[in-house]
Amino acid sequence: MSGQGLSEAVQAAARATGAGGDARGYTRPFTGYEWMLARRYLGARRAEGFISVIAGFSFLGIMLGVATLIIVMAVMNGFRHDLFEKILGLNGHVIVSRGGEDMSDYSALSARISQVPGVKHVMPLVEAQVLASSPVQGLGALVRGVPEGGLRSLDLVAGNIRYGTLDGFEHGQGVVIGIRLANALGLRTGDNITLISPRGATTPFGVSPRTKPYQVAGIFEVGMSEYDKTIVFMPLSEAQKFFSRGNQADVLEVVADDPERVEQLADAIKIAGGEGTATSDWKQRNETFFNVLEVERSVMFIILSLIIVVAALNIISGIMMLVKDKGRDIAVLRTMGATSGAMMRVFLITGASIGIVGTLAGLALGLIFCRNLEDIRQFIQWVSGRTVFDPSVYFLSHLPVQVDPWQTATIVLMALAISILATIYPSWRAAMLDPVEALRYE
Repeated sequence: MSGQGLSEAVQAAARATGAGGDARGYTRPFTGYEWMLARRYLGARRAEGFISVIAGFSFLGIMLGVATLIIVMAVMNGFRHDLFEKILGLNGHVIVSRGGEDMSDYSALSARISQVPGVKHVMPLVEAQVLASSPVQGLGALVRGVPEGGLRSLDLVAGNIRYGTLDGFEHGQGVVIGIRLANALGLRTGDNITLISPRGATTPFGVSPRTKPYQVAGIFEVGMSEYDKTIVFMPLSEAQKFFSRGNQADVLEVVADDPERVEQLADAIKIAGGEGTATSDWKQRNETFFNVLEVERSVMFIILSLIIVVAALNIISGIMMLVKDKGRDIAVLRTMGATSGAMMRVFLITGASIGIVGTLAGLALGLIFCRNLEDIRQFIQWVSGRTVFDPSVYFLSHLPVQVDPWQTATIVLMALAISILATIYPSWRAAMLDPVEALRYE
């Protein structure tokens, strides 16, 4: 600090000591001169400019660390939410079966289960694997035989019919397929798709495959590539004929009012279904998948938090260098009546300011990126000419983002806490500086 600057600081200390303290030189915490000194120490002036450079890098580290953590956690939350919605939107929350036995009384069973409190609707289902072919090529597909009312109750499908219609689905021989399957096979509405089942009629020479062409009555797009590329919806009665089920259903899919409480609902469904009724809920069927997502999210949070820790270490090194550089100033101010607590608060303000401003800037940057992330992805993809988010790998057709307010608040509070804790040790070193030792060789 220059002589003039030192004189002004000493005068400010003297005035603060006289105005706000007692005879022993006690001053109120966080007085004006403490803020004034902290502000001066953050500014770049001649020889001390390198300290401001370190402060700038610390600020950028905190900002980018907070922003990155917010963006990544928002994407992972959106990824989980979208998968959750699409899996539950296309599948029942509880699957009811008879443990391998025939379910020819599925109509009566559906009626009984529909009376259970918490059940939204019940849908009989015939499900089997087939080979779907066209003049272009053949692909594996999953046929789901459902009644028209059940298909219309699936908002994810009924609300996303891109071509064709569901009218007359129950009484026709048309099928509804996903848009990716249609594109892969080169089909449009009105074209024929040939379905081949390996379990056909039994002959003296073995089981012969069953083959039948069906007209494409509709094409849907739910936004999850795995479903859009594999699922074929067929009228329940036609599926029973095609797969030789007679008047039976494979399972009943039950949609609950509250998917989070399916465990209690499953017990009530077993009682309503009677002896031999078995149930499995969506949590059991997707337990491994969602556990992997949860572990991945936790690990990413820990790893990305290290960016903030590294930036906090920069704050420590910067403040330590500042304390060493300002040893003479600290000694003079102490001799003029400034307390050790005042010196500690000056450097605490200096370091904490970097962390607080950096955290708030990172919060703003992260929220801006989250709001425009899909546009940013498309721009990067257009500039680079490469696929940034491949739907065939990540199952979803767009980059999902969901900002969790509580999680974001946790990130901000964590960054603030780390930044403030990082300044305590160098601030304490400044407070413990002996004025006699600091001025001995001046």
